[in-house]
Amino acid sequence: MQVRFEDVTMRFQDNTVLDKINFTLPSKQLVSFLGPSGCGKSTTLYLISGLLEASGGKIFFDDRDVTKLDPVKRQVGLVFQNYALYPHLTVLENIMFPLKMAKMPKKERRERAEEMARLTRITDQLNKYPRQLSGGQQQRVAISRALSKSPDTLLMDEPLSNLDARLRIEMREEIRRIQQETEVTTVFVTHDQEEALSIADRVMVLDKGEIQQISDPVTLYQRPNNLFVAKFIGTPIINTFQRSSVALNPEAEIFNQEWELIGIRSEQFRLADESDYLIKAQVQRIENVGKETTIHCVAGEEHFVATDIEANISENDTIYLKVKGDLLLFDQDNNIIESSGDNES
Repeated sequence: MQVRFEDVTMRFQDNTVLDKINFTLPSKQLVSFLGPSGCGKSTTLYLISGLLEASGGKIFFDDRDVTKLDPVKRQVGLVFQNYALYPHLTVLENIMFPLKMAKMPKKERRERAEEMARLTRITDQLNKYPRQLSGGQQQRVAISRALSKSPDTLLMDEPLSNLDARLRIEMREEIRRIQQETEVTTVFVTHDQEEALSIADRVMVLDKGEIQQISDPVTLYQRPNNLFVAKFIGTPIINTFQRSSVALNPEAEIFNQEWELIGIRSEQFRLADESDYLIKAQVQRIENVGKETTIHCVAGEEHFVATDIEANISENDTIYLKVKGDLLLFDQDNNIIESSGDNES
């Protein structure tokens, strides 16, 4: 099912959390809402669910106006950060609960619950209580319960934030598998870019109640709309250089174009020589973590990092660098102008 917002605004007293936002979520895809705390991503999810009513604008499920529709009638499944399982009910009873509320016959709701348990791979846990389960198992129960109603849309609000790092990776892979098997339109809210980029078909980046960009993960990384998106996506954070930067070679061809700031990903740097370089700097520190080597560089008061450089470099060395791939150019309002294309600068 397609979800569409038309000029949707959300205010809490004098605070405008969302201001006339417009977007369309494609049917049968997994879309991540990504952004810093307070950007409006959870608010947007709750507007879809009906738990919040918009202050203005319209919300559509396909061509159906659901702006004023009761949450129960919206046919959505919800998975919360804290799972919200009933501690006095078994796993099976938790999964069946919404079906019981819908007055589905007992035999049918048991069959449906067992089907969902097979999908989420918790059939061996059906007689246990939530307190007897791990965090990952509890999450699977919550997903099973949300899917038991055969929702048109599955909404997940930071569902992995309470899990440890290894379990988070396992569960995000499971969520992706489940979404692909069920083909239910899924919204996944997170502030963790790695989660969003690893499982989503499309990512919607928000900041201060405004949509900054909606695109597939690769485009989001390689072609950000503005400096906020460029900085929010990618680890290490993108390196930026003002036009007046002392690190830049004043003879470089890039100065023949109009721009105020350059963005360069750390893995794009390559060693150059003094006759043909874009950036000159001194090696401040070399950091080795496993197979990853990060070179911390300094030029005047500016600091930046380079990765994936295979060379014999030592601390305090002066190095000359060029760039492989896109140079992201931003104007004075921090909006993207263009990228330089696939070349070496």
